[in-house]
Amino acid sequence: MGRSTSPQALSEADRRTVAAWAADCAGHVLALFEAEAPDDARARDAIARARAFARGELDAAGEIRRRFVAGRAAASAQTPAGVAAARAAAQASGVAHMGAHALGAAAYAAKAAGLAVGKPDATDAEVAWQLAQLSPEARAALRQLPPLGENSSGPLGAGLLASGVLGEVIRRIQACL
Repeated sequence: MGRSTSPQALSEADRRTVAAWAADCAGHVLALFEAEAPDDARARDAIARARAFARGELDAAGEIRRRFVAGRAAASAQTPAGVAAARAAAQASGVAHMGAHALGAAAYAAKAAGLAVGKPDATDAEVAWQLAQLSPEARAALRQLPPLGENSSGPLGAGLLASGVLGEVIRRIQACL
């Protein structure tokens, strides 16, 4: 697992597996961000880098150094849905560092989908879509993560991802694994 010993890290092979799913989740709502910030390529680039990491084309160390770039793109968004879509891309890019960020990407993407139409059933539909995209390998890798809120050594601790819609989505995904 490299320098990190957190149970939220996952092995590099498992991070590569879940990075592809995280990129799919973030990519599914990317248009919400791009409609508001068409000249800001940071979110699209983060998703492309997550996919390249998944394919083994980028190393974890380089991506760890660049993982915050996409998060700054959220400032270019005009609506909460656009902000959430940018944060989904940022979480996807963070998977190279820690596998648990894949659940953050899914949660932010589901939040973005729900905010875009203002209906909770849109969030539910996005989670259903996300679960349908999970390969058996990604599902097995995600099952290794500790339940949300039970381990403080990563994004699944008691912080932002554990509360509100984000926490609800992550708990639902973890329950379906």
